[in-house]
Amino acid sequence: MALMPKRVKFRKSQRGKIRGVASRGNRVSFGDFGLQSLEMGWLSGREIEAGRIAAARAAGEAKVWIRVFPHKPISKKPLETRMGHGKGEPEFWAAVIKPGTMLYEIGGVPEDVARTAFNRVAHKLSLKTRFVKRVLGAH
Repeated sequence: MALMPKRVKFRKSQRGKIRGVASRGNRVSFGDFGLQSLEMGWLSGREIEAGRIAAARAAGEAKVWIRVFPHKPISKKPLETRMGHGKGEPEFWAAVIKPGTMLYEIGGVPEDVARTAFNRVAHKLSLKTRFVKRVLGAH
């Protein structure tokens, strides 16, 4: 089942602009290692779930945290539809990602296992990412 909110105030939303870098949710808070985005964009609920499955399978007994959630409905009009007739129906749900946002975290495994797990996850995502370690005393 793809990630999506249980209920929303409005069924459709405007596209908006993604500006600046992440000032919140930009450091490793729960695990020992993290996967951080390097560019802005939307991550669909299906991409996020595919990344979670890849991390869980690659890391075995590790604890995996998902730090993003798809709150934004992305609508699309049907192909070969003429102008007018209103806004299209929501196709999928996406998380709005700024550069620096921590996407996933992992704990309970050595660094080499975490690196291989996050390498698998990075191949599932449509954004460039980097592997980061927890900075001690940064809370």
